[in-house]
Amino acid sequence: MTTLTLTELYTADDGHARFRDLPVALSEGSPAARLSRWMASGGCQFRHSPVGFASDFHCTGTPQWLVVLQGRMEIGLRDGTARVFGPGECFYSNDTLPAGARFDPAVHGHRSRLLGDDPLVTLFVRATG
Repeated sequence: MTTLTLTELYTADDGHARFRDLPVALSEGSPAARLSRWMASGGCQFRHSPVGFASDFHCTGTPQWLVVLQGRMEIGLRDGTARVFGPGECFYSNDTLPAGARFDPAVHGHRSRLLGDDPLVTLFVRATG
């Protein structure tokens, strides 16, 4: 079986955001076009962010796939780790606030910013189930 490896941004047991590989099985379709199973979604939303866009540390409110359509986006973690996603790349944004926790800007979340001279256009696909 063919597997596609994508990135997941998640909340570790210590409350900190981390990156890890997320294998997606391509178990359907045909040998000429392997497909993943259908994944439930709760809608999609487009976003346009102008040159200079940056956000401070925050958590993802609802798990969602983020697909970069235009521009380059950097996701930074508290430990200094950062990854850059460009057009056609995606990641599963799943670093939600732990149950019962109050957001602590010294512990939780990730930051994001646009890199370069092109606006950032992204597609969010809300995950359900």
